[in-house]
Amino acid sequence: MVSATCVYTTFLQVFGADGVNFSMHVENQTRARDAMSRRQPRVYQLYSRTSCKHVQVLGRKISARGEDGDIFAQLVVEADTFGSQVRIRGKETNYYLCMNRRGKLVGKASNRSQDCVFVEMVLENNYTALMSARYNGWYVGFTKRGRPRRGPHTLLNQQDVHFMKRSPPGEQPDHTPFRFTTVSKRSKRVRAARPR
Repeated sequence: MVSATCVYTTFLQVFGADGVNFSMHVENQTRARDAMSRRQPRVYQLYSRTSCKHVQVLGRKISARGEDGDIFAQLVVEADTFGSQVRIRGKETNYYLCMNRRGKLVGKASNRSQDCVFVEMVLENNYTALMSARYNGWYVGFTKRGRPRRGPHTLLNQQDVHFMKRSPPGEQPDHTPFRFTTVSKRSKRVRAARPR
């Protein structure tokens, strides 16, 4: 049996060592596929900061010209890993948002390719950016006219890659706070009647 002192000493040696890079560990865990967890799809719209419209998956064509509530602007977002990697599918067309090797945004019927995985990043200004998981530094972005930008021509600080997640009309998110419930069985003490 291993003593508690030995385990604690080993813990200090591993985590107290100089040069241990915890961010690398977190990054590796984020990239690892998580087949065990249940994927919970979410439905929302992506509002483009530059085009002032919503991202649409129109089959193979992708644009950011959708009005609020447009059926092609409703996106199903599935978590792909333990971290922030997601796959985005058009609810109406069942095509996935993907970025090919030239950095072009396209729709694909199958999501098996790594081209269809994006890293969801929440920025300091509360906007969301979507970076390609395969092509590091390439982001989903649109022009003012709602046309897709190629991945190599995008930067994280550009407004073209900033999006706001919005619930479709009539599907407001549930903000009910989680309530703990405790079940307790109280037993009443029955006092013996004293003779008078």
